[in-house]
Amino acid sequence: MMRLKKTFLTAVLTFAASALSLVAGEGWMTNIDEAKKLSKEKNKPVFVEFTGSDWCPPCMMMEKNVFSKGAFKTGAEKDFILVKIDIPNGDKALRKKNEKVLEKYKVSGVPTVVLLDPKGKEFSRFSASRYNTVDKMLGQLKKQLRIKDMF
Repeated sequence: MMRLKKTFLTAVLTFAASALSLVAGEGWMTNIDEAKKLSKEKNKPVFVEFTGSDWCPPCMMMEKNVFSKGAFKTGAEKDFILVKIDIPNGDKALRKKNEKVLEKYKVSGVPTVVLLDPKGKEFSRFSASRYNTVDKMLGQLKKQLRIKDMF
């Protein structure tokens, strides 16, 4: 009986840890492939923020002034699945894993935003720090959706 409880507890903790690894803060996923599946299910595009959270001054500014704000999350989640891909200096394993993602998406600098349609095809990319307030970023996202819908 004790062994069964131990096995069950291990399974629950493993599941919880893997579920947490897909989320970076409230409302943010950390796995683009999982986000693309959800995007397809919900027919919503994917918003991917590439960041260097502990070494990139523009990234830290964007996190503080835009991406951490409830108004941004509420506004962006209406139209997008949110993903954060971080390459921190303080977490070598995460950095190594996510550097491969940066290479795959050909991101050469951070903070960069990449927008993917529900089929996983990129339809926009821009430097996040150009839109350094919640209103500016949400305005840019609305503009990109209008442009995408024209084609």
